[in-house]
Amino acid sequence: MSGFVYIVGAGPGDPKLLTIRALECIQIADVILYDRLVNPEILKHAKAHCELIYCGKEPGKHGLIQDEIHRVLVEKAQQNMQVVRLKGGDPFVFGRGAEEAAILRNENIEFEIVPGITAGIAAPAYAGIPVTHRDYATSFAIVTGHGREEKGQDFLSWASLAQIDTIAFYMSIGNIDHITKSLIRHGKKPTTPVAVIEWGTTSNQRTITGQLETISEQIQQQKMVNPSMILVGDVVGIREEIAWFNERIETTC
Repeated sequence: MSGFVYIVGAGPGDPKLLTIRALECIQIADVILYDRLVNPEILKHAKAHCELIYCGKEPGKHGLIQDEIHRVLVEKAQQNMQVVRLKGGDPFVFGRGAEEAAILRNENIEFEIVPGITAGIAAPAYAGIPVTHRDYATSFAIVTGHGREEKGQDFLSWASLAQIDTIAFYMSIGNIDHITKSLIRHGKKPTTPVAVIEWGTTSNQRTITGQLETISEQIQQQKMVNPSMILVGDVVGIREEIAWFNERIETTC
């Protein structure tokens, strides 16, 4: 069997949200390169002698830098191995899956993309919040919240974003002040409902809700940390009606 790479989405955290195709790829893999947010329970599906390589990126500490990940993917595939690049959520939603696919194509290595459930939809669902709703939201945006204006990294069109009914910000806890002020400055009402969902879909999930003008202070008070999903929009109010998941801590401000 010739070498092949599967770029696989592991889903948002709950191992039961893994897709059937993702499970099949994990079970045949000779080597799995996995990220920090991949639930360890998922790796138990790998065969006994599968090589597991940690590629997680944390603030100030990286398992492997991206160029090294590229090198290992190519090297293992060229050794005629079945390789799984396992990513939290979906590999094409802020997962750098397209970059890795481009490297493989350049090296004439066959690959398959296996989509996964992304946290921007799944975490709100577990918190009892639909990202769209006939009465409240007909538009939805998924946004990276890393860019900072003072560092010249903010490429977001805040005026356009402020017109979107529901906005999901990924990994944005550290930039929450800039996010809230930018949205308010460009037209979002200060009283717009906001939810922050920490460790969504896992046994450690907890959620706080508030308003755009106050959520930054609430995040500090409740010591919310990444991975957290920040959801902005009127749909947050639906949580009071349909919250269903048994969270570790229930905090509403």
